[in-house]
Amino acid sequence: MTDAAPEETIVKVRESGPYRLSGAFRLTDADGNAYPVEGVVALCRCGHSATKPFCDGSHATMGFVATERATPAGGAI
Repeated sequence: MTDAAPEETIVKVRESGPYRLSGAFRLTDADGNAYPVEGVVALCRCGHSATKPFCDGSHATMGFVATERATPAGGAI
C-alpha cells in the first residue's frame, strides 16, 4: 500500500479581494480551535466582513483596493 502525496496548499491573493485557500489546510482561531472548513475558503483581508475571518464580499462595496504582485526571487519590491 502506498501513501498518497498530501494535497498541495495554495493561497491565492485575489486582486482587491480575499485570500483564497485551497488544498489541504487546517484553519484555527487564536486559541487553536479549528474552524469546520474544507475545500476552498475565502478569507477577508479588507477588515469589513461580518463573518470574519471569512469573506462576505464587503470589499466590493467598501472600496477596498489591493493590487500586490509577487516579484521574481531576489527582485526589488
